[in-house]
Amino acid sequence: MAFTTYLRQRVHSKAVLLLSALLLALLAACGGEATEGEGEEQPEATETTEESGVREVSHAMGVTTIEGKPERIVTLYQGATDATVAFGMTPVGVVESWLEPPMYEYLRDDLEGVEFVGQETQPNLEEIAKLQPDLIIASQLRHEEVYDQLSEIAPTVVHETVFEFKETVELMGEAMDEEEKAADILAAWDERVEDFKTKVVEKMGDEWPVEVSVLNFREDHARIYATGFSAIILEDLGFEFPENQKNSDEIFMLTDMESIPEMNADVFYMFMSDDETVQKTYEEWTSHPLWENLDAVKADQVYMVDEIAWNMGGGINAANLMLDDIYDRFELEK
Repeated sequence: MAFTTYLRQRVHSKAVLLLSALLLALLAACGGEATEGEGEEQPEATETTEESGVREVSHAMGVTTIEGKPERIVTLYQGATDATVAFGMTPVGVVESWLEPPMYEYLRDDLEGVEFVGQETQPNLEEIAKLQPDLIIASQLRHEEVYDQLSEIAPTVVHETVFEFKETVELMGEAMDEEEKAADILAAWDERVEDFKTKVVEKMGDEWPVEVSVLNFREDHARIYATGFSAIILEDLGFEFPENQKNSDEIFMLTDMESIPEMNADVFYMFMSDDETVQKTYEEWTSHPLWENLDAVKADQVYMVDEIAWNMGGGINAANLMLDDIYDRFELEK
């Protein structure tokens, strides 16, 4: 009997130990599941943060935190103002245009009723603050000195220049939480560029590409634009620049008529104001014997173009207007 009792006690003890071990294993499993469950909730917390619209946008002057989807936007350079129209948005405030004040004619209908906040080179900070913007689009080239003050008014993102229209679209798309729309805008541009390239090669064959000079006459000098808005577009389309203009980030200023040969190219696109003094300079330079020796002049490939579309507009809509003009000059179907 004693042995039987001892055996029962041993069996009972082993059963208790086994049960305890099973319970510990079960608790450990439950604890593991709880830990995994907590880990699975982490992305949900991240999604909540993303859904709140808080994002950091890197730009020429640093990194700016933007909350939500901006609705009251102020643009402080022409290319940014132009781009808001491409996005289907109306800013609450813009700077005045350089020509056709206060706003370029091609944008007037879309920007009817906007407030003007001074000049591109001298925005009125007080007027900007009155508009209570939730986003300001500025340019380091124009606004570096007032960036801190602008940032105190509203989140401010800054592009390095004023004429890199595709980069402006990208920056604004990110800042306005409209990156998909920005991609669509740029894809449409790329499609037009490829269409032009295909059609101009079909028409001109081995004569393409051609060398181009963009000329501008002033009161006391002439300029060659081998950089800037029009140069970016012409290069995008496949035009080439003369050797003396290649890889230049400068506007060439020609102060005497002996420099006329520097202009030489297969085709000239020119713009200037209708100021009487400017017209006199133009007549003097273009009546000089050196002018007659230029390739574009001899081939009758000298064209006067719209200064706003080719130089001053600075945005994606102006770029499309300039491309329309080039299609027409090559007699290509748009």
